[in-house]
Amino acid sequence: MNNHCVIVAIAPLTDFSGWVRGNGLEIVLLVLGALLLSRVITWLGDRITGRIDQAAADSDALVRSEASKHRHAVAQVLTYVALVLLYTITAVLVLSRLGVPVTALVAPATVLGVALGFGAQRVVQDVLAGFFVVAERQYGYGDIVRLSLGAGIAPTTGTVEDVTLRVTQIRTVDGEVVITPNGQILQVTNLSRDWARAVIDVPVPAGADVGAVIDALAEVGREAYEDPDLHPLLLDAPTVMGVESLEVDQLNIRVVARTLPGKQFEVGRQLRSRIAAALRQQGLHLPPQLDTAEPSGIS
Repeated sequence: MNNHCVIVAIAPLTDFSGWVRGNGLEIVLLVLGALLLSRVITWLGDRITGRIDQAAADSDALVRSEASKHRHAVAQVLTYVALVLLYTITAVLVLSRLGVPVTALVAPATVLGVALGFGAQRVVQDVLAGFFVVAERQYGYGDIVRLSLGAGIAPTTGTVEDVTLRVTQIRTVDGEVVITPNGQILQVTNLSRDWARAVIDVPVPAGADVGAVIDALAEVGREAYEDPDLHPLLLDAPTVMGVESLEVDQLNIRVVARTLPGKQFEVGRQLRSRIAAALRQQGLHLPPQLDTAEPSGIS
């Protein structure tokens, strides 16, 4: 009787020991392998994006090429997708080692997928929007963009630092990092695609000699284009478009300069400083504010 009791007590322990040496060991190896492979994928993704950034920094171009921006975004997205696939496959293999019938989970998974489809519509929308952002090359790493998020929400402008299938991360001029789900972006204005434009409206008194002012502004544009520091940033000499608007006591003369993508802000600051100095030499004093139209990278 006692011997029989001892045998019954030892049998479950033997089964558990065998499971640990078999499926249990496989589960541990799968988890460790997934963790190791995820580190390799992350390292490889960082290595690829680092080489892309290094190539862009070593090139003679003052700005990143569109191809470089797109490759950087694609590398980040592929890294994200590879990690998701890795964890999903590992989870399925672990469940099979635990004795859970994976094929029997197809029907419940379908029901769960429908439920998640209704409950997680925002996530699905974000992922789909992120896919089209990358596939259509709407913007990429290093682009200066303005994101419109709907009525009542002020647009956000900054430099793209990260693009995934779900979110876009940009850094504003104040150093703030803004993370926006891709599905919430209603409109994207890319300020650094192909070329950009600095637009400056110069207010002058209504009684001023318009012809003399236009000649002075044209001379400022020629000097800026010939300046060794500004010339690489300009695609052509700044142009005086003429009188843009008339008011009771002043009129606005518009100056336009085509620049390299993302350089419109720097060029605009330089031109405003030169314009103010040139008009002071003619005895014209500008108002305290010198309005600048919204810069654009769209023709």
